[in-house]
Amino acid sequence: MPANQASPGHLLRLIRSGQATTRGELQHATGLSRSTIGNRLDQLFAAGWLRDGTGTSTGGRPSARLEFDSGHAVVIAVDLETRHSRAAVLDLAGRILAERSEPLLIADGPDKVLDTLAGWFPGLLRASGVEPARLCGIGLSVPGPVDWATGQVIQPPIMPGWDQYPIPERMQQAYARHAPEAATAPVPVLVDNDANLMAYAEQRVHYPACSAFVLVKVSTGIGAGVVVDGEPYRGIDGGAGDIGHIRLHDRADALCMCGAYGCLAAVASGRAIAGQLTSAGIPTTSGSDVRERLADGQPDAVRLAREAGRRVGEVLVTVVTLLNPGVLVLAGDLAGTPFLTGVRELLYQRAMPRTTAHLNVVTSGLGDQAALTGAATMVVERLYAPDRADDRLTAMNG
Repeated sequence: MPANQASPGHLLRLIRSGQATTRGELQHATGLSRSTIGNRLDQLFAAGWLRDGTGTSTGGRPSARLEFDSGHAVVIAVDLETRHSRAAVLDLAGRILAERSEPLLIADGPDKVLDTLAGWFPGLLRASGVEPARLCGIGLSVPGPVDWATGQVIQPPIMPGWDQYPIPERMQQAYARHAPEAATAPVPVLVDNDANLMAYAEQRVHYPACSAFVLVKVSTGIGAGVVVDGEPYRGIDGGAGDIGHIRLHDRADALCMCGAYGCLAAVASGRAIAGQLTSAGIPTTSGSDVRERLADGQPDAVRLAREAGRRVGEVLVTVVTLLNPGVLVLAGDLAGTPFLTGVRELLYQRAMPRTTAHLNVVTSGLGDQAALTGAATMVVERLYAPDRADDRLTAMNG
């Protein structure tokens, strides 16, 4: 194995994935000598990233089995929605240690929203009992297309004022203002689309064996996340999965928030149903209000949710035919029995039997925690990827 493929970071990947969890297994997997393995493991133990199989994290000689120490650091994850936000401190295994959830309008703009969120972080860290120095990264889930390379939202229909805004840099600055004593270096901030992160979390937690996975979130807007071979598929610039703006052939009268007419989101989203209910004399302002109407069994809401499921199902026929996924998860405010029934009706009616023969269509298993879990996972996987881990070890030792 080439030297750069058997660095400390690559050994850590083998241990975290369970492919090699003893010194002997690492030798066999890498072809390195026992002394070289020992030297590189010493670096990982010194950083606090490894512990022995008994759960004791020390700098001494480890026992036979090696484990990633998921408690040596924490991440902050944020699920930013259109009218509400949730933030949490999680350990590196995804366990929530402290959480805060409050109304927050995304339409207030990035400066106000990011500053408000950053103001939550010191209190969350105190509530979790974690020193600020142990915070290794911040992950944000946002309801718009994200350029993964820059962390910028690109032309988001339901995020006015956020287009190409430098979210990572401004979040770092806002956190530094609220916690000036926390760190000498900026905390890494990663941003991705909410449907991508929800799909990533659901696939890893509930369907790890599924190599082609799709999640559709239907709330204020409509978006899809795709996970192929365990990795999110984002497209060239983060636009993959934006199915809410596929045009329907028979609804040229429906004005979408993107400014176009006939988009799926203008017809079948939570916002669209809220408008239809309001027109019917049932005041409803948002997708979350629709969710409450559905929970109460309100007949018009149930009927409209099922119809919305059928319209989304029309589009998903093409998605499923193209990707041939093993699992299709429905999530968001509308993801209940009426919507699920409507999707299944159209999907199984219109798609070829072979396409759906091995398809499992279900609702979210993680529910409201999906985006938080996905955002935290994004940060951990990025920071402890082999090359990034090696860079961080070099900086620690420099």
